[in-house]
Amino acid sequence: MAKRIQDQKIYVAGHRGMVGAAVVRQLQRLGCENIVTRTHKELDLTDQHAVQDFYQKNKPDRVVLAAAKVGGIHANNIFPAEFIYTNLMIQSNVIHQAYITGIKDLLFLGSSCIYPKLAPQPMQENHLLTGTLEPTNEPYAIAKIAGIKMCEAYNRQYNTSFRSVMPTNLYGPGDNYHLENSHVIPAMLRKFHLAKLAQESKLDEIINDEKRYGSIPQDIQEAIGYSSSGRNLVKDVTPKVILWGSGTPRREFLHVDDMAAACTHVMQLDQSYFEKDNPSFVNVGTGEDITIAKTAEIIADLVGFTGETVFNSDQPDGTPRKLLDTTLLNNLGWKPKMTFEAGLKDTYAAYKRGL
Repeated sequence: MAKRIQDQKIYVAGHRGMVGAAVVRQLQRLGCENIVTRTHKELDLTDQHAVQDFYQKNKPDRVVLAAAKVGGIHANNIFPAEFIYTNLMIQSNVIHQAYITGIKDLLFLGSSCIYPKLAPQPMQENHLLTGTLEPTNEPYAIAKIAGIKMCEAYNRQYNTSFRSVMPTNLYGPGDNYHLENSHVIPAMLRKFHLAKLAQESKLDEIINDEKRYGSIPQDIQEAIGYSSSGRNLVKDVTPKVILWGSGTPRREFLHVDDMAAACTHVMQLDQSYFEKDNPSFVNVGTGEDITIAKTAEIIADLVGFTGETVFNSDQPDGTPRKLLDTTLLNNLGWKPKMTFEAGLKDTYAAYKRGL
């Protein structure tokens, strides 16, 4: 008889990231006590021999691969080589060495960006590889597709149980708030928060925010009337928030704690499901989407910013719409619990606490 998940030794790769940390929290809620983690300094996942040595010494029963190099549109545009190289190396080493060590159970975390830019909406698992990818994050998407296909190939050839989950846009405590390489929700939250502080002339809090979450780009400084070089607020500037794109694209957002719950649900599914003619990966989302403009409106209200929001249509929108069809996972007994408004409130509270 297979061990219960609570009795297994589980290695969570990427436990310091937003998703990995949430998975650890969820495993602990389920009563899992033997969770193995390593920081990047302790274990470089791009180093094949280091990963091999780690597996041989620690011999986990199961692996959750949440480690990845991630970022928003800007970061994907600026660092495409880093995104494809780093993610391919991490995936190849963690997945292959798991097989070499005799580990049968592994969960790979992908991304909804694997789907074609103009895929039918909502996007189903069988839409994978049916069209051209969104150019702004193609290298990252190709790496994630390779991870899915690697898991499928190992299952076919080596009879492993390597499963994959494809989350929609995630947000929550522990997110990356750096304004040059973050995703849409954390970038918006920080921009609106900074604009509100400027609106209220709270210079010290802006300076503290910059120390905590990273430098504020020049264009945002100008928009809110702040000078990092002079450590002062510029007179006669009415703070505003400038967002990339037209505001018309639609996005689906999932709180990271819901994502973690979906992960452990898939990990515990009966193997017979994956031995049928079903996809080796499943979509994870809410099944609902919202425009970027409406998202900005909700966040501005949550933060308490009453100034102007400007959309810069000279900057790219990315994919026009990204909505996942979550029928498969819903039929397998899982649905999200947190509303978008409640999730944003939780995330903003964590942001202000520095989490």
